[in-house]
Amino acid sequence: MAGRASLNDASLAPVLEKAFRKGKPAAVALEINSPGGSPVQSSLIGARIRRLADEFKVPVHAFVEDVAASGGYWLAASADEIWADDSSVLGSIGVISSGFGAHVFLARQGIERRVHTAGKSKSMLDPFSPEKEEDVARLKGLLDDIHQNFIAYVKARRGSRLDEAADLFTGEIWLARRAHELGLIDGIAHLKPKMQEVFGDKVKFRRYGLRRPIWSRFGTDMAQDAISLLEERAAYARFGM
Repeated sequence: MAGRASLNDASLAPVLEKAFRKGKPAAVALEINSPGGSPVQSSLIGARIRRLADEFKVPVHAFVEDVAASGGYWLAASADEIWADDSSVLGSIGVISSGFGAHVFLARQGIERRVHTAGKSKSMLDPFSPEKEEDVARLKGLLDDIHQNFIAYVKARRGSRLDEAADLFTGEIWLARRAHELGLIDGIAHLKPKMQEVFGDKVKFRRYGLRRPIWSRFGTDMAQDAISLLEERAAYARFGM
């Protein structure tokens, strides 16, 4: 789950199924390095991890690399225990929607935007038209509802480990030791030594991950790859990465 801003449940399903089903594992370890993404896909992936963990009675450990923020933390919270490096960034338990407004630029160029709808709410926050207060209010309501779903999931998964006196759901981020104090993770640890500590020095690892399509590896989808890379870098940049 590292370094892919466009992770989705459909692409990860075979990988997760294999990790839980093949060879009767003593545990499944998730390597997470994500600045966030779709809340729906994060929810679907997290729910799949929990279904498989419960079905096969396999504990799940999440190991955070550079960042597990927003949707990345949603994924981490699907684990029974979360571990991170000292310098890992965690949190951002919030929801964001961003865009642009180009209506002034278009007007200066003598271009008129024309939008016709059936249904007054069909067009919302058109970037080529002036922003409307009612559209912003409607969007804020949607974001607040998604935020409440996120909060409920974190509380359900972390339970009494969370610091009840702290306001953890403002979208703020923390380094790992502070995140540990707040109950967002279970400690500072790296994958191999932690798994050896829990399961013994002779523990064996099987690695599963996504494979890039052959046409992507040979560069035939370079434009899409470049766009995806820019989007991913922009997402990481929010956390100084």
